[in-house]
Order: sequence, then structure tokens, then C-alpha cells
Amino acid sequence: MAIGTGGAAARIMPYLWFTDNAREALEYYTSVFPNSSIGEVQYYPEATSEEHLRDMQGKILHAEFVLDGQRFGAIDGGPAFTFTEAVSFVVWCADQAEIDRYWSALSHVPESEACGWCKDRFGLSWQILPADLGSLMRIPAQQSALMRMKKIDIAELAGLG
Repeated sequence: MAIGTGGAAARIMPYLWFTDNAREALEYYTSVFPNSSIGEVQYYPEATSEEHLRDMQGKILHAEFVLDGQRFGAIDGGPAFTFTEAVSFVVWCADQAEIDRYWSALSHVPESEACGWCKDRFGLSWQILPADLGSLMRIPAQQSALMRMKKIDIAELAGLG
């Protein structure tokens, strides 16, 4: 993939800022999601006179990757910025087995789990949700049950409806 190109790719591409472990994150994410790959990767130069870049030598300056068909970009940008729950990625799941699989792969911060939300080992927030969430949230009892859940339990929500 060339920077800024990609055929029929969407015009908007999420871009992720990692402190210094973008390569590890890309390899991990592409192992979790089907239809995924790492594309172009550019690295900070090995030799630089720029003092603020010396610690970044060999780290990712720019990378493009695909997760289940969605293009992303990434950078090792240093510690200036970190992920927050203000941004998350939704994974729509066909059934409980898929929810369980993604939850197991992505949830690494138990204190951040709530209502189908989890945080991975890189600090990125994910929502692992059933594709038919709307039909599982029709009545107050279902909505109330979801608010008490960490990982979504489809059978429990369906049983309340």
C-alpha cells in the first residue's frame, strides 16, 4: 500500500499513535482479525542529528495495515499522547462464540471492562458487541442487564426479552 492510496479504500483512515511498540501492535492485531495484513512500513532513520529523534531510531515512522478489511495507519510517536476511552473501535460479532473469541484476544485490563467495552494490552479500547444488539436492547430489563455486564452475554439478554 502506498501512502494515501489503496484503490477502493475509504477516504477516512484511523491513525494510531503508539509510544514505541507499533510493530508489536500491528503484528498482534493482524493475528487477531481475519482478512488482515501489514502493508507499507517506514522507519525513523538510524542516524540523525535531531536530538528528539535519537530514541526513535529504528521505530515506525509510518505504517499502514488492514484489520478485517479496514485500513489503519500507525506511528511510534513517543510518550506525548496515549489512548483514552474517548475513542474505541466496535467489533460487530455474529454470535456468542465470536464475542468470546475477540474478548479473550483483546481484553487485558479487567478494571476497564464494562457493557461490552474492553481495553487491550496497548491501551486501545474496543467494543465487542453482538451484531443484533438493537434487538437485545428493546426493554428496560435488557438495558439494565447490559449495564451490569462486562462481556456481553447474548443468551441472558435474549432471555429477558
